[in-house]
Amino acid sequence: MTQQPDVPAPSDIPVTDSGRVVVLASGAGSTMKAVLDAQRQDGYGARIVAVISDVPDAGALRLAEAAGVATAVVQPKDFADRGVWNLALAKTVQAFNPDLVLSAGFMRILSEPFLARFPNRVVNSHPALLPSFPGAHAVRDALAAGVKITGCTLHVVDAGVDTGPVLAQGAVQIDDEDDEATLHERIKAVERDLLVSWVPRLALATITVQGRRTIVEPRMTATGR
Repeated sequence: MTQQPDVPAPSDIPVTDSGRVVVLASGAGSTMKAVLDAQRQDGYGARIVAVISDVPDAGALRLAEAAGVATAVVQPKDFADRGVWNLALAKTVQAFNPDLVLSAGFMRILSEPFLARFPNRVVNSHPALLPSFPGAHAVRDALAAGVKITGCTLHVVDAGVDTGPVLAQGAVQIDDEDDEATLHERIKAVERDLLVSWVPRLALATITVQGRRTIVEPRMTATGR
């Protein structure tokens, strides 16, 4: 008999008609905060309705709470294995009925069963111009490679490590005096602008993947389902 994962029960789930975004985050949430700030504006078109983390003391959770956004924690250590954890995470995300799932500094690989729940609706923000420099040390790797331009990428998430097809990118020039910290801060500035401009578009769109190409089109119905 298949083990059924225990799922944290979300409370006071915010409800909006469309443009619902669930954020997955493991860290401070500095890029996510740009969207939280932008959604205070009338007509922004998207709303972060929940922030879910695998780390109970993640700064992203505190930012969400301060903004009145629901939060949940789904820690891998609380489940028998990675597969059961992925199912629990998927159930928790689904409880918020998202139009878009945004991975913003989420340091876990999402499995095929998770991604199948949200086909082409899980996107990730990565601090490099993919397919160059995937993985957790993208900024360091770009500096070590001696490239003159790097940047950030929004891409559809697949079961690999930063291997999904690209949605949008922003370029950042590398200066001779840059170290990892200064370069990363300039990338984050571009990344925040990219998220603010693209999250509403993606949350209200149908994303079609054709090979390595992505096509983003407005949904034909109010709910997109």
